[in-house]
Amino acid sequence: MIRVPRTLACAVAALCIALPGTIDAVQKRVPWPPAVRKTPDKAPVLTPAQEKDTIVVPPGYHVELVAAEPLVVDPIGIDFDADGRMWVLEMPGFMPDTSGRDSREPVNDVAVLEDTNGDGVMDKRTVFADGLVLPRALKTLDGRAALVGEPPNLWLMTDTDGDLKADTKALVDGTYGRAEGNIEHNANSLLWALDNIIYTSEHDWHLGRTNGAFTVIPTLSRGQWGAGQDDAGRVYRNFNDAPLFVDYLAPKYYMRNPSLVRTRGLYDPLITREDSIVWPVRATRGVNRGYRDQFFRADDSSVTIQGSGTPVIFRGDRLPKELQGQAFITDSPTNLVHAYRLVDDGTGRLHAEDFYKKGEIFASWDERCRPVSLASAPDGTLFIVDMYRGVVQDGAFWTDFLRDYIKSRDLELPVKRGRIWRLVHDGMRPGAAPKLSSATPEQLVRTLSHPNGWWRDTAQQLLVQRAPSSVAPSLRQLAGAAADWRTRLHALWTLDGLGALQPAQVVRALGDKAPEVRATALRLSERWLSEADTPLDAAILKLADDVSWTVRRQLAATIGELPQAARVAAAKTMIARYGDDPVLVDAAVSGLRGNEAEVLDALVGGATAQQADAVRILAATMARSGDAAAVQSLIARATDGSGVAWQRLAVLQGIDLGLPTAGGGRGRGGAGRGRGAAPPRAVSLAAEPVALTKLASTDSDLGKLAAGIVGKLEWTGKPTPLNTAPPLTAEQQQRFTAGGELYKNICLGCHQADGRGRDKLAPSLVDSKYVTAPDAGAAARILLGGKEGQIGLMPPLAGALNDEQIAALLTYVRREWGHTASAVATEDVREIRGLTKTRTRPWTDAELSTSRGRGGQ
Repeated sequence: MIRVPRTLACAVAALCIALPGTIDAVQKRVPWPPAVRKTPDKAPVLTPAQEKDTIVVPPGYHVELVAAEPLVVDPIGIDFDADGRMWVLEMPGFMPDTSGRDSREPVNDVAVLEDTNGDGVMDKRTVFADGLVLPRALKTLDGRAALVGEPPNLWLMTDTDGDLKADTKALVDGTYGRAEGNIEHNANSLLWALDNIIYTSEHDWHLGRTNGAFTVIPTLSRGQWGAGQDDAGRVYRNFNDAPLFVDYLAPKYYMRNPSLVRTRGLYDPLITREDSIVWPVRATRGVNRGYRDQFFRADDSSVTIQGSGTPVIFRGDRLPKELQGQAFITDSPTNLVHAYRLVDDGTGRLHAEDFYKKGEIFASWDERCRPVSLASAPDGTLFIVDMYRGVVQDGAFWTDFLRDYIKSRDLELPVKRGRIWRLVHDGMRPGAAPKLSSATPEQLVRTLSHPNGWWRDTAQQLLVQRAPSSVAPSLRQLAGAAADWRTRLHALWTLDGLGALQPAQVVRALGDKAPEVRATALRLSERWLSEADTPLDAAILKLADDVSWTVRRQLAATIGELPQAARVAAAKTMIARYGDDPVLVDAAVSGLRGNEAEVLDALVGGATAQQADAVRILAATMARSGDAAAVQSLIARATDGSGVAWQRLAVLQGIDLGLPTAGGGRGRGGAGRGRGAAPPRAVSLAAEPVALTKLASTDSDLGKLAAGIVGKLEWTGKPTPLNTAPPLTAEQQQRFTAGGELYKNICLGCHQADGRGRDKLAPSLVDSKYVTAPDAGAAARILLGGKEGQIGLMPPLAGALNDEQIAALLTYVRREWGHTASAVATEDVREIRGLTKTRTRPWTDAELSTSRGRGGQ
């Protein structure tokens, strides 16, 4: 491990004292919000003191410098241990030179920063772990240990002799992302949430603990960079320019029904990019789409978020009440931190709105100020991690416009800078540093009542890790009688984490006055619901008409853990009453697991048109199962002319949604051996569905839907489609396989394993006119030069991939997911690259429609 000389700590401390405008000086006041400053010809590197004077915050606030280079270098995230020491994840391997490429050398580390004299400034650095390759996640643990995510590995590193340098390194799991994965789309985040699960982002498992050991919990990949939680334990994430999503319910529910077609309640958007307006204090054309005038004001400042990250719900106690419980995100391309007000409609349904109608909680005139992550700190304030560099957009995704901008302003260098800022209110002093590593079990129990969420979280985590049996009585007392509902929640989850929760506490919590506690009690009841003669079965069902959507939605998820007969009966009741709530519907359907038909039969008997969505989702789930008998029954219902029109339409829509894409997977690889990613299973009927094909011949709305369904179904004697793909040659098959690996590393984060994209984030590739076209010219242009679309920008990959790799990627997407298009040759890509080498803007639909085949520029 690197040993940092004590003289470095002293030198940094002296530097902070000597610089004008450091944390002890009064920050320069400017009108707020200030006028936008024009971009100077160059972006000079500023000292921390100089940069501080470029930072603008609302009246009544100021920023303080917590740490700066050389004490901290290229920071991308922070965490705090039980004594308030700041652990920093540093990534100097991110684009370290002018090549626009990331270094795969082991040059990154985890450093521990300490404030040894209590003045609020870090003055001592110890390297806990070095020699890391592009690490992406960090979580401190009890006993001077930490989880470190270094794809594809998740490590448990421990200091065994008290010098804050890791002595042991144990592999927790070797599938934490991909070693060659794109740096913007790979596993990240290690958020220890209220339910004692450690949540990830853009990854397909979370982490639990069983008998003191970590265990992998499969999940659905959501988010892009960072994760946060509120006081109720709801998890928040983001994706690029889509700033804020929430999990109303735990991901585990959406994993239990493999035929589920929708996951409302998991990763639900709280605000759209269009509704979120940012107010940079400088011209911000230096972004990937800086040439698109519609995204900018007349003063060249961005109107919309360009690259959101690290959603944090502020849960501290040393900023004004109006900020407590609100959401914050970074937008490093526009040099700011944006605040959202989370609005509850009174029943548990949330939406977000800009906290300030004009202006930002933190913004800088310095182009090199790059807020990349945030933390609700032990001292009750908000910490802002500033990577401080000219470029934060990964080089693989630069548009030609951004590349030219970067080069013209010499933004690539220098690197190896970094600052950590503290947002402070003028009338509130930051809190004292914690000393929880030496706290007794009873002291930790009392800490569950602390007004600062960081202290409550840390106390719970320490209790769960140390597992003292003596605290169970005190926790039970808190769970039932604590004045603050947040403390009652922590007590319940701590008991659960210790294995000391009893049904009596759950029954009592089901009647709690706080909806958050009632919802948690529902979730905690699940372990006993399969037991005979448990009083909890009847107790949970009493909440079916709870006034809170939070509680009703959790009940819809929880009933899926009841025995089958009770599960189905409860689902019938819940969906019949609240079938117009998509979150409740999906939660209930997730627990049916093959019993959807019974619920559908009951629902249509007395349903109104307001429940059409519930009918559609039930039918879709049945169709997606691949059960031919279930699909036959749906077809019979939809083609019954005496049926209710809206019900027939909803059933047809459901069948269409649930069935796999037409083609049935005939195009996978050279001989059907490729690894298919589309989860719906093809349905093969014993005979032609005559009523459906007859309906398909009509020109009605029902007929058009029916025609699409006919194309997706198979049956004995059905004519073979003319576009069945010929087998790939051995060389083309190798290209297909290589393309699959590239897809996983580069494309999967946006377009997903099944190729169907993400709603409002990335379009579906399945049946895309560009992917399946007879000639791959347009698709090659898109990969090489990027494409503008209604959803957003597909970044160009010409600088990241060579011709052979582009050909492999195209071959894969043209033959996966049932596609039957031809393979793509390397020389074809080379020709198109040559024809379009002078192009400097991404393609548009209009241009691609006139650039057929390999001609055109």
